[in-house]
This record gives sequence, structure tokens and C-alpha cells, in this order.
Amino acid sequence: MSRLIKNPGAIFRRPALAGAVVVLFLSALALPAQARETLRIGYQKSSTLITLLKTQGKLEKALAEANTDVSWHEFPSGLPLLEALNVGNVDVSADVADTVPIFAQAAQAKLTYFAQEAPSPSAQAIVVRKDSPLQQLADLKGKKVAVTKAAGAHYLLIAALKKAGLKFSDIEPAYLTPADGRAAFENGKVDAWVTWEPFLSGVQRQLPTRTLADGTGLASYKRYYLTGNAYAKAHPEVLKLVYEQLEEAGHWVKNHPRDAAQALGPLWGNLDAETVEAANAHRSYQVQPVKADQLEEQQNIADAFFAAGLLPKAVDARNAQIWAP
Repeated sequence: MSRLIKNPGAIFRRPALAGAVVVLFLSALALPAQARETLRIGYQKSSTLITLLKTQGKLEKALAEANTDVSWHEFPSGLPLLEALNVGNVDVSADVADTVPIFAQAAQAKLTYFAQEAPSPSAQAIVVRKDSPLQQLADLKGKKVAVTKAAGAHYLLIAALKKAGLKFSDIEPAYLTPADGRAAFENGKVDAWVTWEPFLSGVQRQLPTRTLADGTGLASYKRYYLTGNAYAKAHPEVLKLVYEQLEEAGHWVKNHPRDAAQALGPLWGNLDAETVEAANAHRSYQVQPVKADQLEEQQNIADAFFAAGLLPKAVDARNAQIWAP
């Protein structure tokens, strides 16, 4: 008998080991396989491809396989959207006009280009009422012009004035949102309105107007998608999935113009399908990578805004970070 209890610890060693294994196994079952992350997307009503992906649920489905959820955050315009991106309130920005990143760079925002849409110069224009005495760009001198500050239309106005031999100080700008700009134009509070799609086709189809100039030969009007520098480094696989979904959505809009118009109409203030289709015809929706040697017009935009006294300092557009798919 004494031989059996010569080493009493041995009696408990195996049960203790087995118990430890059970505890570790149960602990492993209690842990999630992998913590899910959330991609926070900022967008505007005019963010065509992103709003389509949001409506169709395709992006959520693609990202779910990468263990990532999506939350959506709507902004009234591009500048507050990029401000939110810069301070980390959203992770990715839907398309903004080419001018907006320049203002963000001037504010030392740490932003990365991760996609662009090919030029769409006819998707923005300077319009006057049909009975307006203004017949050419030079006639804008001394007139009140509605424009959204820092929008692509803002650069179009600067470029158009330069072509006409005028300076920005030769006009009276009325910095208004698209909705307020439309109201001011309709009520005769301004002499001209510079706007973009779908607001452009909306006013052209609903009011008697004339076009003084669109962006052809003046402003190519690219739309850019951006993210924060830190997010671009940490989540390249998520950006790749977003890029691929945007590319597919762009092809779908162009190949299914009526279906796209019917899907977007309710999202754009219940615009009729014909107006939406006309607006989309002016946009390329061709999603492409951003390349450093293609930022020449971004530099032109930066120089034009600085010369007009609208930027606090000169901006080197090439200093922006670029993510490639």
C-alpha cells in the first residue's frame, strides 16, 4: 500500500493536465475567430457609383467575405467630406471633384488618392437664363455668379474667366450649395450659375436656359476617390475590393443607362429617368488608377486657385500619396 502512495502528486497530475486542456479548449470556443472591422464610407448625393453600390448591396456582400462591415455617412458637399476623412471620422471618400483634394492639401490633410474617373468635361457648365442679355463669357464682368466653393465648377469658372480675359475679382461670386444656387438662379437673384450633373441636366430640362460654356477645352473634370494615408497602408486588401466594385459599377451604368437612371432617380430627389439618363451620358464613369504623371491638371487647379487668392498657400499636387490597385 505504501508503494501506491509513495508519490501522492502523481495521483493528481493527469487529472490536472486534462482539466487544463478542457479549460483552454472552452476558452478557444468563446473567442471570435477574427474580430470584424467596419469600413466607414463618406459620400454625397451625387456620388453615383457609391450610391448605386449602397442601394444594390453589392459592396457589403463583397466586403463581408473579407470580414468587413460597411457604414454609410452622407455629406452635403466634398469639403466637409474630406475634412471628416482627414480627422478619421470616415475611412474612404466617394468621388469628389478634382478641386476638392487641392483644398484638402492646402489644409495639410493626410489623404491618399486610390481611384479616379476619366475626364467628363461636359458634365459641368456655366448657364444663364434664355432671355439673359449675357451672350459670351466676357459679359460676366461685374455680374453675380452662383457657384459652389471648391467644387469642380469653381475651377471651371476661373478657367472660363481667364479665357475671356477676366480675373476672378471681375465678378461677384455667390458661394451657394447646388440647391441654393438653383433657387437663386430660378428667382433671378444671380446672373449666371455654374453647376454640374445631375443639377445641370435638371435645370436645362426644366427651365429655359442657355449655356455660355461647358468644360470642353477648359476643365477636364475628373472625379477622385480618396482615403487616409494610415488606412491605405493598413487595409490595401479592402481598398482593392472597393476599387473592383467601383469599376464594375461604372461599366454597369454605361451598359444599362435606363436601369441606372431608374435606380438613381429616387436617390437624386426623385428626378425623372430621362433627366438622370441625360446627366449620366455626360459622365465617363470609367474608373482608373491614379498615376503621379497624370496630376498635371491638379497642379493647374492649385495654381489657379492660389493666383485668385482662394488658397492660403501654394500647393504641390504631386506631394499627394497615391495607392495603386
